[in-house]
Amino acid sequence: MGTMLAIISAVLFFISFLINAADISTNDTFSSTNIMLLGLMVLALHVAGIGSGWSVGSRRR
Repeated sequence: MGTMLAIISAVLFFISFLINAADISTNDTFSSTNIMLLGLMVLALHVAGIGSGWSVGSRRR
C-alpha cells in the first residue's frame, strides 16, 4: 500500500502538470493547483508511513 500512495501521488502531479502545460480550462475544483495539493497530501501520507503495513506497538513474546 505504501508504494501505491507514491504512485498515486506521481499520477496526480502528472495530471496537474498536463493541465498547467496544456493550459486546459477547468472549473475551480479541478484546477492544477488543487490537484497538485492533493498530490502533496498523498505524498505526505506516504512519507509519514500511512499504509506501509507495519505496526510499531504490537509484538508477541
